[in-house]
Amino acid sequence: MRLRITAQLLEAETGAHLWADRFDGSLEEVFELQEQVAASVAGVIEPALQAAETARSADRPTSDLTAYDLYLRAHAMYFTSERQMRQAMALLEEAIARDPQYGPALGFAALCCMHLATDASAPDRDANRRKGIDFGRRALEGARNDPGVLADAAYALACFGEDIDAMIALVDRALAFNPSYARGWHISGFLRLWAGQTELAIEHAARALRLSPRAEAGWTSYLIGAALFFSRRFEEAVPRLRVTIEEMPVFPTPYRFLAACYAHMGLLDEARATIARLRAITPEVIVNYPLPFRDPRHQELYFSGLRLAMGEET
Repeated sequence: MRLRITAQLLEAETGAHLWADRFDGSLEEVFELQEQVAASVAGVIEPALQAAETARSADRPTSDLTAYDLYLRAHAMYFTSERQMRQAMALLEEAIARDPQYGPALGFAALCCMHLATDASAPDRDANRRKGIDFGRRALEGARNDPGVLADAAYALACFGEDIDAMIALVDRALAFNPSYARGWHISGFLRLWAGQTELAIEHAARALRLSPRAEAGWTSYLIGAALFFSRRFEEAVPRLRVTIEEMPVFPTPYRFLAACYAHMGLLDEARATIARLRAITPEVIVNYPLPFRDPRHQELYFSGLRLAMGEET
């Protein structure tokens, strides 16, 4: 019995055909045939990988390797459970000083400013807001077709109040370039939540989880919980928000949503207990910065629930 093996090598990002070959042999020679295939594929892949890496290096968003290293270090700090925003921000500002057109660093700096502008313990929140808007707009100027830069800048700018439809269009563009970009679907979910499109928010969050089950799971649980809250599906929202609090115990916003959930369900003891836990991590129960939620009915549902949880008249 004769065997024929056909092998083909394609570039995953572009679908470009790099190499193809076929190998013939008898069934008795199957192991020798296997080694022949492996050796041939390895021989083709090695120069192809070198060429691809050379091309990627040439197209790197910055030629300053120190700026690139600073960005990578800030990136790692951003995605730690502690979210070391101030330390990451310092590294990103140093990277941007070295290369003022460095799109990924500008986009990530906008995100760090977004978090600092909503952190009650952060100094000068208004200044962080102004810096974040500047970084986000500069990131978009040099984004080209980079899905990460487009999505990060749109996320921050939408939070800062820029036109939500325009920011959604930017994220849609990012996902058109890379439909498997889990973080892009995660960001798209938040923008849909802020736009009042709760079902799409849940759908896009679920897609992000399918693509990358472990990435930003706590934030995705919060996103789904908040969307369920605004849909008045309070009983479904509660377990999502409790999971978020377990995973990110120092992040205050899920406590606010959970307290509001309990209050609208008539569970005032649970609501007050949640407010007490919130006060242990921040003095700010009712925030004094503009919320990103564009639907006034959603804002009223949120604030009325918080007032009930605090024992105030609605």
